[in-house]
Amino acid sequence: MAKLVRANGIKGRRSGQSASHASPEGLWDRPKLLDLLADVLFLCAAATLAYAAVAAMVRLPFFPLRQVVVVNVLNQVTPAQIEYAARSSLSGNFFTVNLDGVRVAFEKLPWVRKTSVRRRWPDGIELAIEEHVAAARWQNSEDEARLVNNQGEVFAASLADQAALPLFGGPEGSAPLILARYREFAGLLEPLGRTSRSVMLSARQAWQLRLDDGLTLELGRDQAKQTLHERLQRFVGIYREVQARTRSSIAAIDMRYPNGFALRLGRGEAGANMNPQGSEHFSKGNT
Repeated sequence: MAKLVRANGIKGRRSGQSASHASPEGLWDRPKLLDLLADVLFLCAAATLAYAAVAAMVRLPFFPLRQVVVVNVLNQVTPAQIEYAARSSLSGNFFTVNLDGVRVAFEKLPWVRKTSVRRRWPDGIELAIEEHVAAARWQNSEDEARLVNNQGEVFAASLADQAALPLFGGPEGSAPLILARYREFAGLLEPLGRTSRSVMLSARQAWQLRLDDGLTLELGRDQAKQTLHERLQRFVGIYREVQARTRSSIAAIDMRYPNGFALRLGRGEAGANMNPQGSEHFSKGNT
């Protein structure tokens, strides 16, 4: 019995020692994890190779740019300007060309307002160019050749027959307001068959018109109690009568008076102050 007990004790101690010295399960003993890791590495390698292949392909001279296509009719921008802008901005091939750089280059041309650019497969660039449409000349202190477009934006360009356009002048940033007033004044002057050849806005916000017959019209500042619209309507209502009664050329009419107006006749002629009731006071020289 003593031997049996001793033998069992030794056997138990050996079993405990083998359990405590058993090694834990490692990475190489997990085949599923190894398979997953291999798949991830394979995908990364494939993506890297694909990227490298594409990058190399687009840099090879297989996709050169051969044409620039303008999809709309141009009236002011010349083919020589198109060629110049294209040569200075197009670099790379079909895939690597910088479209924003191309757009900026074309929008620097004098008559270009906006440009949209896109690739045209397989070897071209497609341009849609919006040109400025000149509505008036713009007068500034530097005597630069500047124009006003239909949106009231001032831009630098030259125009062969720009004398046919009306002349605008005013503080910086006032071109949209002057254009809007010009269109309003055109509708009011239509019954007289007259048009504005110049519209000027002073720094004090006073308005002056010069009509196509040479008459200067002083409208003054726009006020709530007497708006520009009302002053011009009053001028239209009395102008033909004033012409008939003076029987001489009128150089200027000042409509800034609340109940009347002042005339300045041609050089060497009499001036007159008149009110709506028709009473007149003539004086030599200008009034």
